Amino acid sequence: MSVIKKVAFYTLGCKLNFSETSTISRDFQRNDYMIVSASKKADIYIINTCSVTQNADNKFKNVVKKMNRMNPNAFIVAIGCYAQLKPNELSNVEGVDLVLGANEKFNILNYIGDLSKNKKPEVYSCDINDVNSYIGSYSSNDRTRAFLKVQDGCDYKCTYCTIPLARGISRSDSLENIKKNVDKIASEGIKEIVLTGINIGDYGKGEYGKKRHDNTFFELISELDKTEDINRFRISSIEPNLLNEDIISFLSNSRLFVPHFHIPLQSGSNQILRKMKRRYNKQLYRERINYINNKIPNACIGVDVIVGFPGETEEYFNETLEFLKELDISYLHVFSYSKRDNTVAAKMDIQVSDQVKTKRSMILRSLSDKKRRSFYQSQIGLDKTVLYEAENKKGYIYGYTENYIRVRSAWNPELANKLVLVKIKSIDNDGFVRVEEKLTKECLISA
Repeated sequence: MSVIKKVAFYTLGCKLNFSETSTISRDFQRNDYMIVSASKKADIYIINTCSVTQNADNKFKNVVKKMNRMNPNAFIVAIGCYAQLKPNELSNVEGVDLVLGANEKFNILNYIGDLSKNKKPEVYSCDINDVNSYIGSYSSNDRTRAFLKVQDGCDYKCTYCTIPLARGISRSDSLENIKKNVDKIASEGIKEIVLTGINIGDYGKGEYGKKRHDNTFFELISELDKTEDINRFRISSIEPNLLNEDIISFLSNSRLFVPHFHIPLQSGSNQILRKMKRRYNKQLYRERINYINNKIPNACIGVDVIVGFPGETEEYFNETLEFLKELDISYLHVFSYSKRDNTVAAKMDIQVSDQVKTKRSMILRSLSDKKRRSFYQSQIGLDKTVLYEAENKKGYIYGYTENYIRVRSAWNPELANKLVLVKIKSIDNDGFVRVEEKLTKECLISA
């Protein structure tokens, strides 16, 4: 009688990584492996890596150390963006047995052998220019929501970014396959799907990047809006130049797509945007934000910003700060510029010190707190629908409204994975929203 092997997954980075990890884990389940938590002893540990920042690189090394402590004999595999960009560097981390690049990561089972620790780590990494196939993925570990990959890779050449080097050219899933995955997700009782990718507004490019499908991103969301067995669709990050007025107008009347946008800005200075090789300027960005707020009152709008890009003077930073202050947005995701090998920005003059980056990050994070609180306050007294999560966190249950307001209520297992009609009541001292205390079984929306 064969012993069932235990495999654990640890994911670093973006929602796309989570969707791919989940897809790979299902392959292991189909081959009679037992999936266990990464905090438990396992026979195999698979780390899906990120390499957007230096912090993500360092986190990988720390995760490997913890896994070695839990089981010194475990077979440790590295996949993902860091594995594609710097496979030899990962293979030199003590305890790592196998490193797989972008083309190989979905075929782990073909590489792991008998799980004996390798005296010398094995590396299988392709030339990124050879990566042009597409593997559909979705996450289903969380019963409340799923991340559905619809697009991969990027054809943009932003001067600070390694993603095109790690994931290859822009390519997309077929509409037919996306709809099949939606049906699979719905069959698991999941209420909300988050569409994700590297540059999802570029949806439509086919497997080899140059040809296009018959469908655009607009046609994708139009078709998904007809879905019967999912309650909500949410769009992850989308480039402002690809979020056109037709898409915004459609979303304003959508049946299933929620009023929540995450739109990267990166800088409020046109000079810095040009150095970054972004495909828009601050004027276009302002127009998009204003159009959303005019068409979809109460929409939540999140913004990505990078501080400390090479050449970002105090004047350019203050220009960004003032631009963000005047925008009617809901929160910020603030990142400090991280120098990445093989990027144009890494070779630019006038690199900004870590001390200055930290100071600027603190300023923008403080602004984000104010923006979020102001947005939450603007929603007090309004009726919203909360999708509650299934986890008991110290006597509380948490959830999100359709427009991404974080709600906290006393733990009630009957609310888990339910859509609940509520009235926004107040903001507590921890910055969470409290809802009117009239939650009864009659409030539950059957789905």
